[in-house]
Amino acid sequence: MTTETSLQEEVVDLIPALRNFARRFVFSEADVDDLTQETLEKVLAHLDSFVPGTRLKSWAFTIMRNSYLTEYKRRKRVQIRSHDDRLFDIPVSSVQPLSLYTTEVSKALVHLPAYQKEALLLIVEGVSYEDAAQHCGCEVGTIKSRVSRARTSLARILGETTMRAAASIQ
Repeated sequence: MTTETSLQEEVVDLIPALRNFARRFVFSEADVDDLTQETLEKVLAHLDSFVPGTRLKSWAFTIMRNSYLTEYKRRKRVQIRSHDDRLFDIPVSSVQPLSLYTTEVSKALVHLPAYQKEALLLIVEGVSYEDAAQHCGCEVGTIKSRVSRARTSLARILGETTMRAAASIQ
């Protein structure tokens, strides 16, 4: 097995973490899929640029962040001109509700027990359940239980009626 083949397998193992990380930037599942796919294409196309001995996950996350920022900046520059050369602005949705909701979530996290908060934040950051369990010194099932209870508590604290509603806030 070549080094490139083993790196490709490691990239495949990173897909769940990349999807979780993508949710920090975009909110619809379609956009999460698109950003993850774009990142995977770039990672696989530039595996020869990866420096052995460094963390592949960090490198892939950096590629994703940079891809998102590049697209974000490009969209901000897009302007539409009519046939008579008049400039039209493209309406942009406000990020204020999302910012306020993020603040509410941060305040709600304070009310969680430390062990639930730690488990939830590890998983949200893209750490695997196995690695989170090892970090916390417990079984994988315990981590899954802590994360589930933390999510349920956050939804209750935030007044969300369902987990789907809590996850789809935009």
